[in-house]
Amino acid sequence: MTTPTDATSTRRPMPPVVYVPTTGEDDPAQRRVLMHSLEDGRTALYTYSAPDRLDDFYRRGNPWILCDVPALQKVHDDTPYDALFVDIDPGFDDRPEGGAR
Repeated sequence: MTTPTDATSTRRPMPPVVYVPTTGEDDPAQRRVLMHSLEDGRTALYTYSAPDRLDDFYRRGNPWILCDVPALQKVHDDTPYDALFVDIDPGFDDRPEGGAR
């Protein structure tokens, strides 16, 4: 995993920390990061720059862990993903009617 450093890049800089959705075990050390399969077969990791964005875009109240860039690299080393998204709506259909998108 690398972050863009090219001044001509149109990507926003990576936040210093992100909130990463996880499974819901009571012990945070036992939680697993949630990965998702994209339509083209790639594996994606969705991350959020603030808890309210995770609630609004991912799933309200979903458990999470806070990761900095080295922690995201460790996640990638342990469970490789092809795409890392920040503050993106994955398009889940299980939100209540009128829920935030």
